[in-house]
Amino acid sequence: MRTTSGVRATARVHARRDGRGGTCLPVLDGEGPLAPRRTRGTGDEARVTLVGAMSGPLGGDRLTVETEVGEGARLRVGSAAATIALPGQTKEEARYDVRITVADDGELRWLPEQLISAGGSDLYVTTRADLAPGARLVLREEQVLGRTGEEPGRLTSRLTVRIGGGCVLDQELSCGPGAPGGWDGPAVLAGHRAVGQVVVVHPRYGERMPEARMLGEGAAVLPLAGPAVLVTALAPDALCLRRLLDEALAVLERD
Repeated sequence: MRTTSGVRATARVHARRDGRGGTCLPVLDGEGPLAPRRTRGTGDEARVTLVGAMSGPLGGDRLTVETEVGEGARLRVGSAAATIALPGQTKEEARYDVRITVADDGELRWLPEQLISAGGSDLYVTTRADLAPGARLVLREEQVLGRTGEEPGRLTSRLTVRIGGGCVLDQELSCGPGAPGGWDGPAVLAGHRAVGQVVVVHPRYGERMPEARMLGEGAAVLPLAGPAVLVTALAPDALCLRRLLDEALAVLERD
């Protein structure tokens, strides 16, 4: 729904075990710029692609994606293209909220394309994942600060992960004009324009947790207080960032 201050839209994806060894999607709907589409899956995994039906998020927009994975279901969610935060007709910030719930023995691979903060935009992104103790999750976030040759907009991103009701990760990063001083300095982004993270949650980490370590130049592995691991990476551009995160994820999945 469009209002005088922006678009209000929600997309919902619910995945359930179908009783035949696969995963069904009893709820798959979207509004405004959020258009989830089922795509070809493999094995017992269902796949959904988020398609941008219109430009956004723009200033004043309030967009929400709600994803639920039931017991024993397997779901992979991606996007058809990068999301570009743009300035709107209003000076209000835009909000993009992702809400994830995964039940015991459920699995979600949340792997969208990059979020690009275009010059003049103001976006606040929140991602909250609530997992049962036996749930599995691979969640990737990538932010690119500005398009080629432009300064970024204001981008604030908060990521929260809870397992069995206990918080294992709650972090926030704010970049761009108006962000806390020093965001581009050596203690934060060190002049890089692409930043990302991968969170991997798996019950096997309850028995053997990967060690904290650097992976090449620009990526670090950090065990969390639960069966979960965080990979954080910095890079000069989106292509290098994706390569770092893909390599880190491949290492973790071999461990």
